[in-house]
Amino acid sequence: MTDAGKNSERSAYDVVVIGAGPVGENVADRARAAGLSTAVVESELVGGECSYWACMPSKALLRPVVARADARRVPGLSAAVQGPLDVEAVLAHRDEEASHWKDDGQVAWLESVGADVHRGTGRLTGPREVTVTAPDGTEHRLTARHAVAVCTGSRAVVPSLPGVEEARPWTSREATSAKEAPGRLVIVGGGVVGVEMATVWQALGSEVTLLIRGSGLLPKMEPFAGELVADALTEAGARIRTGVSVTALRRPAPDGPVTVELDDGDRIEADEILFATGRAPRTDDLGLETIGLEPGSWLTVDDSCRVEGTDWLYAVGDVNHRALLTHQGKYQARIAGAAIAARTGKTPLETAPWGAHAATADHGAVPQVVFTDPEAASVGLTLAEAERAGHRVRPVDHDLAAVAGSGLYADGYRGRARMIVDLDREILLGVTFVGPGIGELLHSATIAVAGEVPIARLWHAVPAYPTISEVWLRLLEAFRG
Repeated sequence: MTDAGKNSERSAYDVVVIGAGPVGENVADRARAAGLSTAVVESELVGGECSYWACMPSKALLRPVVARADARRVPGLSAAVQGPLDVEAVLAHRDEEASHWKDDGQVAWLESVGADVHRGTGRLTGPREVTVTAPDGTEHRLTARHAVAVCTGSRAVVPSLPGVEEARPWTSREATSAKEAPGRLVIVGGGVVGVEMATVWQALGSEVTLLIRGSGLLPKMEPFAGELVADALTEAGARIRTGVSVTALRRPAPDGPVTVELDDGDRIEADEILFATGRAPRTDDLGLETIGLEPGSWLTVDDSCRVEGTDWLYAVGDVNHRALLTHQGKYQARIAGAAIAARTGKTPLETAPWGAHAATADHGAVPQVVFTDPEAASVGLTLAEAERAGHRVRPVDHDLAAVAGSGLYADGYRGRARMIVDLDREILLGVTFVGPGIGELLHSATIAVAGEVPIARLWHAVPAYPTISEVWLRLLEAFRG
């Protein structure tokens, strides 16, 4: 491993990657696979937000919650799983999945592909130039012959409110790494982080209150997704209040409760408050001003993830604001790494839609699973998005409870499926599933949407009986009439 603080000489690489989360790791991997020398700069833990404070710990927390909920709906098993979860064991498993917040394994993997890891904060100090400030304050300057890839991700936004500093609110980081369940937890925001963390901590013993500025949960998905998740959370004991905003916070004693003041005049007392109200790019301390860009801004890119107006700078993952999802960032990284290699003259550049060097899926085939109970999963456009884009579409819906496989999966199964059909081309523009156990069903929909598979051909994709996947047949039958 290269230690950025051991020397001060100038080091030259073909590619310099700033940020060693999953996105940066994948850019480095693709660059090394093409034979390009690569440096990776990381200021925190190699593996990034996903490995330690987002995807991995949150899903480790959610898995026992959802497994218990599923088991409680199975005759012959339900009586055995009525007790509380073992909170200590759940949190210990979370710690294992987060590697106890140590990155030795991730560093070893990067080294195994031949990338040099530089510890410290990387800042642009000119075209194709990155200066790394090591933890001990020494500086090391790296130059890139071909490309610099910014893969610094995003951070949680905490609104500027009276009393917010003294209240010390949670963000997603604290919510996924907490060492115990708070007695009372207020969650501000009804997006993915808000509903997943409400699911976790309600099940682990917290009294959860969700405060939503809008009218419902999961506003970026089909409306029925948020409605079904809200019903389940309410039945589990959470309180959901819509149409309200937080105006101030008060925590007079550092270890005491926090009082949350609302715009309707009401007040709520809690032990912790989590803000899940959006993300901002980690570009404020990146040196963008040295190359004529605005610090703190999202970076606009083309489909190869190259920053507009440059021929050497790439922005991959959250920082380009195309799709703030780990798997989509890794997809972009594979595209960007291949594009960087192609532009060195190694292979022809293919930037037409769905080409080898175009992240086309970002525009209309982005998959996402919300790991609540019930799960919510979608890919592509919602009905509202398709109509706003000017497509002539028809939504086709089916009750997932009416599929034989769902009845076998769980007693009292509740769920819904929708596909959005482009009537002019007779392909799918979007698919949404909500229900227990449907997360693994999503990839079939992703293939159909990304592949623009004609409805006529989907008719020949026979779902196995009796599985929940049989909903595909029912949706196609409903479309055909």
